[in-house]
Amino acid sequence: MASCETASLDNSRPCASHQRALDWLNFFLADVRDGLGPYLAIYLLAVHQWQPASIGLVMSVAGVAALLTQTPVGALTDRTPAKRTLIVIATLLVTGACLLLPWLSTFGWVAVTQTLSAMAGAVFAPAIAAISLGICGPKAFTRRVGRNESFNHAGNAVSALLAGVLAYAFGPVVVFYLMAVMTVASIVAVSRVPAAAIDHQLARGLAHAPGAEEHPAGLRLLLHNRTLLLFAVCCALFHLANAAMLPLVSQKLSQVDMRLATTLTSACIVAAQLVMVPMAWLVGAKAEQWGRKPFLLAGFLILPLRGALYVFSDSPFWLVGVQLLDGVGAGIFGALFPIVVRDLTEGTGRFNVSLGALTTVFGLGAALSPGIAGLVVQSAGYDAAFLTLAGIAAVAFVLVWAAVPETMADNARSSVPSATPVGPAA
Repeated sequence: MASCETASLDNSRPCASHQRALDWLNFFLADVRDGLGPYLAIYLLAVHQWQPASIGLVMSVAGVAALLTQTPVGALTDRTPAKRTLIVIATLLVTGACLLLPWLSTFGWVAVTQTLSAMAGAVFAPAIAAISLGICGPKAFTRRVGRNESFNHAGNAVSALLAGVLAYAFGPVVVFYLMAVMTVASIVAVSRVPAAAIDHQLARGLAHAPGAEEHPAGLRLLLHNRTLLLFAVCCALFHLANAAMLPLVSQKLSQVDMRLATTLTSACIVAAQLVMVPMAWLVGAKAEQWGRKPFLLAGFLILPLRGALYVFSDSPFWLVGVQLLDGVGAGIFGALFPIVVRDLTEGTGRFNVSLGALTTVFGLGAALSPGIAGLVVQSAGYDAAFLTLAGIAAVAFVLVWAAVPETMADNARSSVPSATPVGPAA
């Protein structure tokens, strides 16, 4: 164990056993961290015969409630050494809330359970990022994030494939029980991550280097970080355009063949997740050499293209094929997001609260997306909704291209942390 701890604090050679523990944690949490995701829309449409606007509204209510949780959860993750316990509690809350749905059908109760699930799900991103940074250190963080995302997408692909096969045989309700199995596996996996290997100073973005700031910077320092704020706006627009696309595709598939809706949606998820695996790996392997902005531009460009292509055909084969593009855009974005945030907050000691705050901002876009899309569908149809989302995505791409600089260059210029607290440290 001593050699493993030394490797972790070396910041470049994390212990192999710690790496494997993080791999399995990301793999099994993949089916849990987002709750039911697009399966919620299918379940409410197929089993309870809800209207698209009601489905979009309940998803938006849950998303907005989760926004109130993201930043406090990030701050808690910065402060607490019980990061593994946070993940276990969140896993149980997400799964428990979803397992209640087969016995509930009213808007109020469904909104309550999905709100609880979404709020608990806010824990996963900052907690996993913090554990990864605390074990691997900043020098190995980029590659570790790529590996995290690769295993997360592989886990999503496997669970979606199982959901599709089992739902075809037993009906949409099977996704609830699959989540329960993955929850047990997730708890076992998080117990395999050694608590003693997590350096909690590194995990919040502080450093051990001589002359480095030993205390967190004032939060006002982050509010004056122009690049961080611009990146937050771009993330919000990205998710405003992206979040509703797969649920809309699921609803279109339900209209084609209700019995195959869950299976075909699983096919969409599997197709995208299989593409996300190499995309996340590529970001982890090459973002230190090629920079962050080329990946950002590629990820943001794919989204408007995908939205526009959905309108060309209602064929299930076409819809599943277009969904492959989600694997490129979301795969790049998911891996790059914590890397860029770390670039912009290195040395401040505010990594996780910043991660939570930006997740709140783009979560606002994700929360509003289904509601807006549902209203457009009811008034003008599915094609109009896809084109509306594509237009929002195009605005996000232009903003990234014109206003967001290369964050790796900023990080390199401040490789020795120079963040001086502007206000009192919290």
